[in-house]
Amino acid sequence: MSYAISAEPLVDIGANLAHDSFDADREQVIHRAAAHGVAQMVITGSTEDSSEKAARLAQQSEHKLFSTAGIHPHHAVDFSVQSVSVLKDLLTLSHVVAVGETGLDFFRNYSAPSVQQKSFEAHLELAIELQAPLFLHCRDAHQRFIDILKSVVDHLPPAVLHCFTGSRSELHECLELDLHIGVTGWICDERRGTHLLEIVGEIPKDRLMVETDAPYILPRDLDPKPKDRRNEPMYLAHIVNRIAQASGQPASLVAQQTTTVARRFFNLAPIKQEALS
Repeated sequence: MSYAISAEPLVDIGANLAHDSFDADREQVIHRAAAHGVAQMVITGSTEDSSEKAARLAQQSEHKLFSTAGIHPHHAVDFSVQSVSVLKDLLTLSHVVAVGETGLDFFRNYSAPSVQQKSFEAHLELAIELQAPLFLHCRDAHQRFIDILKSVVDHLPPAVLHCFTGSRSELHECLELDLHIGVTGWICDERRGTHLLEIVGEIPKDRLMVETDAPYILPRDLDPKPKDRRNEPMYLAHIVNRIAQASGQPASLVAQQTTTVARRFFNLAPIKQEALS
């Protein structure tokens, strides 16, 4: 079974390695990623528990794995005053590099919109207080998302909208707020991601980053597809290749540029040996 391998070191800015689907083979997943060119990864925190687990995983691999600390809008109903204290403590750790995942998701409303907004605003306050980067989420909530960010834009630290799936106009509204943009395997989806092929080249090179969002969003055009349909960081080079084709650039250049941006954004020191082994 053969998949794309990057000649340049890659940084996966969003991998949910704390997810229980990786419990049985997490080390192998990390090694496979390294073998395919992924030199560093940022593990996403989406609840208090997963943020703590992500931090523990990152601590085990200095300079190679990092993590975020936050509560996904799906879980905003669990957000409390105590949550702020938990997240703040995690963010004192050098390998915990961003506040989030946080934002708004009105697609399924697992938490009520008003509850999501309260949690989102608390995350923003925390990031502003600490001047820590933000790892943001938005689905079917663009205008409210933008309005909330505009209310604090003068104080906003660097922020990335991860897993961008929006329209051209939504992209440019995000860029006007100086947001960085994270692109996933959604761009490989012929059913709903083809518009991204048309606009990905409009993302400034100093604000584009790449991610798998593993175990979610398996690129639909992988050949062969894994039998379990689980996404892994090892497929990041495939996403980079798709971005390169769409934007008319060499894949090596996209890899180099996105890695430079990610390391600057999250303040990741390059590692001497570009491998996660």
